[in-house]
Amino acid sequence: MIQTFIQNIENWDNSLCLKIYSWNGRRLFDQLIYWVSRSGDGYLYGLIGVLLLFIRNELILNVLLAGLIAFAIELPVHAILKRLTKRSRPFLRISGIQYLIAPPKSMSFPSGHTAAAFLFATLMSLLLPTLAIAFFLWAATVGFSRVYLGVHYPTDVLVGMILGLISVKIGMIVVF
Repeated sequence: MIQTFIQNIENWDNSLCLKIYSWNGRRLFDQLIYWVSRSGDGYLYGLIGVLLLFIRNELILNVLLAGLIAFAIELPVHAILKRLTKRSRPFLRISGIQYLIAPPKSMSFPSGHTAAAFLFATLMSLLLPTLAIAFFLWAATVGFSRVYLGVHYPTDVLVGMILGLISVKIGMIVVF
């Protein structure tokens, strides 16, 4: 029964991955999605964190500390899950999918870009609550982009999102 359940999830994952990937080929949209994905590479998080250090505010300092704790949790858990699952990327397993962005050399599960994007979106929403919807739409688009570009499955993105949200929740509990 469990094996059938896992197989059904894998079939759904492959099917949805192919469907999302099939939407590419529109030059302007492809470029937009590429740059959204690149915005989740991590450089943005560090840059904004450093810039926020120049603003002397207790909330900002607490959010930065919660973010450091959250990333200190997310990064090793992410690496451990990749080593344990050893899931190959879609372009290696599904005929018809090619990567449209330089693929990371590591395994597919979970999506680190998505984990970090949701972690960051949550932190930024604490600082700018009126922009929370925009931050979470951006994070969701980062996750979508990883499937669209052929380097992740939908479940990689889903688990990445959960990992990012749990990590930031722990960081917030410790600090606040």
